Formats: sequence, structure tokens, C-alpha cells
Amino acid sequence: MVEEKLYGNLTRAQLDSFLAHPFLARLSTAVPSVEDPRFFQPHTTPVWFTWQDGSLYISSFISTRKVKEVRRNPYIAVLIDLPEPVDGVTAVLMEGKSEWIQEPKLVQEMSRLIYTLYMGKDGVQAEAPQSWIVDPENSIIKLTPKKIYTW
Repeated sequence: MVEEKLYGNLTRAQLDSFLAHPFLARLSTAVPSVEDPRFFQPHTTPVWFTWQDGSLYISSFISTRKVKEVRRNPYIAVLIDLPEPVDGVTAVLMEGKSEWIQEPKLVQEMSRLIYTLYMGKDGVQAEAPQSWIVDPENSIIKLTPKKIYTW
């Protein structure tokens, strides 16, 4: 019998189930400080995401601080934490080197999945999310985590 690999304290099936919910995540970046480049300045921002095949996809416009910082330093952390446990899980923290994706077909595909998860099948049909999906300013931050912590 082959044991299923654990992700933090979770099996892959438990992790997939938890990350299928439209929880708010927090993306953290760090780049050298403007005041003193010897020190890194952390930046954390709330994001929507989708979890697909062991990777986290975050839709983000190119002009945002998070994308600018990911392009300077691709090492990021993403935290999804809840006030009350869901299926025994209160939080998932992922760390690793991200990829910045601009390929229009993939950006549109992942953005559509993300917006549908958070806005529903009817909500994603509204003018605003439809324009975001195809906006050339839209891009994807992809994280295939090297480390996963759960509690």
C-alpha cells in the first residue's frame, strides 16, 4: 500500500478540498526597501485564487504593486486563514518561487475560473468581470509551493 503524501498535516485530497472554497488569501512579497536597499520591505495584500493541479493561480493586473514586486523577487508566501476551522483546517500557508504569466489564453482561462469561484456562474457574466478577463493588463501569478504548512 502506498501512503498518500502529506501536505503539512493534510493529505492531498484534504488540501484540495480546503482550497476549493472561495476563501480570501493573503499574498506576501518582499523587495529591497526604498529607504535602505539592504533591508527588504514586506507587502501583504488580499487576493482571490484558484487551486489547480497542485498550483495556486492568482489574477492580478500588471500595474499593481504585487505584480511589480513578484517581477523583482518571485519568492512569495500565500496564507489562507479562517476564524473557525473548516473540516478541521484553520489555515494553509504556502511558500515558494512564483511564475508570472502573461500568455492571454492561460490568463483568460485561469481568470475565468477564479472569478466564477468567487462571483458564481451568473455573477461572472456581468460586464466588469468579463472585461477583467480579457483586459491586456490582466496577468496571473502562479505558485507551485515548495513548502506547505497547515494548522
